[in-house]
Amino acid sequence: MSQDLPAYALCRVVGVEPLTPRMRRITLASDDLLGARPVAPDQQVKIFLARDGGVPEIPAAPEDGSGVAGWYVRYLAVPEERRPWMRSYTVRALDPDAGRMVVDFVLHGDGEPGGGHAGPASRWAARAAIGDVVGVLGPAVAGYRSPDGEPVRLLVGDETALPAIAAILEQLPPGTRAVAVVEVDGPAEEQELPGADVHWVHRGGGSLPDAVRAVELPEGPVFAWVAGEASAVRAVRRHLVGERGLDRRRVAFTGYWRRDLTQDDAPTEQDMADVAEQLPAPDGAASG
Repeated sequence: MSQDLPAYALCRVVGVEPLTPRMRRITLASDDLLGARPVAPDQQVKIFLARDGGVPEIPAAPEDGSGVAGWYVRYLAVPEERRPWMRSYTVRALDPDAGRMVVDFVLHGDGEPGGGHAGPASRWAARAAIGDVVGVLGPAVAGYRSPDGEPVRLLVGDETALPAIAAILEQLPPGTRAVAVVEVDGPAEEQELPGADVHWVHRGGGSLPDAVRAVELPEGPVFAWVAGEASAVRAVRRHLVGERGLDRRRVAFTGYWRRDLTQDDAPTEQDMADVAEQLPAPDGAASG
């Protein structure tokens, strides 16, 4: 998020749709979303879930100019029993005219992705019903970089990246060639991704980095977008830069989740190094 605090909205669930056995689409609506400005194809929001299932309580924006940092201090100061869970999610679609936002949730359980048991957002999405209330902060840029006209896009990720991959494909300029490499639990989790040559990786049948190594890309300069589990994202990025010879400034990457860690856990040194690598490049390959 930028230093200025993004807009906050209280939203009600107005639609629930199962996409696959492990992916659920939730449509949120609020007058506060009217006129909301899309900021990037892979834009993200912070979603707030009340621990008691009611209306989430979040602090107002600070008046001392401290922006996001000051707000986050206030958020942490809310007693834990009342502090809502906060999770980051990609916006699958945003309709500013209707005041509606679509978010696709992966339903975690034992196993991948995320490992262990379902977290609060997955549990909420599994039982979400019309009329439920959540808080939404954003949207905000998640580290997207605007390509400089490369004719080939390589999109890589697991199921947590599928909403962003689909949104990016929908916004590609005419004539752009796209290759997507996506890891999912199995055939039942595959989704339609029009506009791309899609290579599906079924968990347990091979790794995402190995699948990327095996892909033959069309001729032409390549811009890569990589997201998903943080260690797999790093491995794919190392391959693209070190073995394929892509300029590191032409590889946008984001670790959406960390194996054996949650969003409540503090960032590791490697996480901080990743953030530094995502900063805009001096030659203009900056965040979009």
